[in-house]
Amino acid sequence: MFKGSIVALVTPFKAGKIDEDKLRQLVDFQIKNGTSGIVPSGTTGESATLTFEEHEKVIELVVSQVKKRVPVIAGTGSNSTEEAIMLTKQAARLGADASLQVSPYYNRPTQRGLYAHFKAIADAVNIPIILYNIASRTGVNIEPETIEKLVSDCKNIVGVKEASGNLEQMSRVKALCGEKFVLLSGDDALTLPVLAIGGTGIISVVANIIPKDVSDMVTAFSKGDLKKAKNLHYKMLPLVKAMFIETNPIPVKTAMGLLKMCGPDLRLPMCSMVPENVEKLKKELKKYGLLS
Repeated sequence: MFKGSIVALVTPFKAGKIDEDKLRQLVDFQIKNGTSGIVPSGTTGESATLTFEEHEKVIELVVSQVKKRVPVIAGTGSNSTEEAIMLTKQAARLGADASLQVSPYYNRPTQRGLYAHFKAIADAVNIPIILYNIASRTGVNIEPETIEKLVSDCKNIVGVKEASGNLEQMSRVKALCGEKFVLLSGDDALTLPVLAIGGTGIISVVANIIPKDVSDMVTAFSKGDLKKAKNLHYKMLPLVKAMFIETNPIPVKTAMGLLKMCGPDLRLPMCSMVPENVEKLKKELKKYGLLS
């Protein structure tokens, strides 16, 4: 169920509000181009600056537009366990197929605290849960042994989005948690290596603008066409690098604005790119054939 190219969808804004029409269009664009799952209200969707009402609205709109064509994995994490439970229950009521749970940020809990946090959320809902490990943004790594214990004790914790950048750690997660455990790349530059160690796909930022190529790469690998998968990996790599020249989702939102896919609007403390980085981004978009 959780495999292939899954997009970490941006939240389009217009005049300070969610651009609901554009959000629906983006959902259809993704599905039309082979995306096999959608993550609304994740960190790429600027979840940290959405109100509770907006958070609910984004998930509701995406679920209603998807119409069960692909899984919807709602970003419902928080650094407050009680808040994460509330958001996850809400997503389940709205019809989300699963929840993406980022590790608590700023608090920097111990491994024991991480276990208690995720177990409390898993015990409170029935939908599948995918952990999100990104120590560069949260300040704490979810150790493989902690994931193993969670998987053993919580039947609905089914996978992890791994953005540690550490392939050895990801290999240990797979070894400890078994073949059925879902390993998703959380880093566009490492999708192909993650697939090679048993990953099933990617929760992708760059798929916001090139969904077909990301989907084709994962599909090619799954079919054993390693040459095609490798060629697509190297084709995308410079553009992927450009997506992270400033903090995500600043570059991808800027790119989508340049490509007239949605407004480039961000919410503070996210701000517009410095001019020299905009030029670097334009250069890569042109090289890729996306911008004339």
